[in-house]
Amino acid sequence: MSFSSEFREFAIKGSVVDLAVGVIIGAAFGKIVDSLVKDIIMPVVGRIFGGLDFSNYFIMLKTPPAGYSGPMTYDALTKAGVPLWAYGNFITIAINFLILALIIFLMVRAFNRMKHAQPAPPPPPTPEEVVLLREIRDALKK
Repeated sequence: MSFSSEFREFAIKGSVVDLAVGVIIGAAFGKIVDSLVKDIIMPVVGRIFGGLDFSNYFIMLKTPPAGYSGPMTYDALTKAGVPLWAYGNFITIAINFLILALIIFLMVRAFNRMKHAQPAPPPPPTPEEVVLLREIRDALKK
């Protein structure tokens, strides 16, 4: 079998296609969760903790370049090339991960419940020989 035909056979298998679809949907779902955390949850958490933006919680590991007159925000300092220890950004990403993990857990749990809730298949029909032997037995008992 040539390399190209072997690769084609591998790529066409259903499990590879299912995996590709899962990765694409997972990436899109990750963006939705990222927006949920960044745009909805973190502003509420920031408001609870005094109205501060978690993305601006950082420690500068080096002073800004000489002549820097921009704002002292995470985005501006990162663009200016200042190394930052951005623990606020890490907190946001960690919350993002926890929410995503919780949602995936709930989805897998629901899927497993649906899979186990299916009725058991009916038992296979009794072989004809067994039916005949039972009839003979019952006739002999009379």
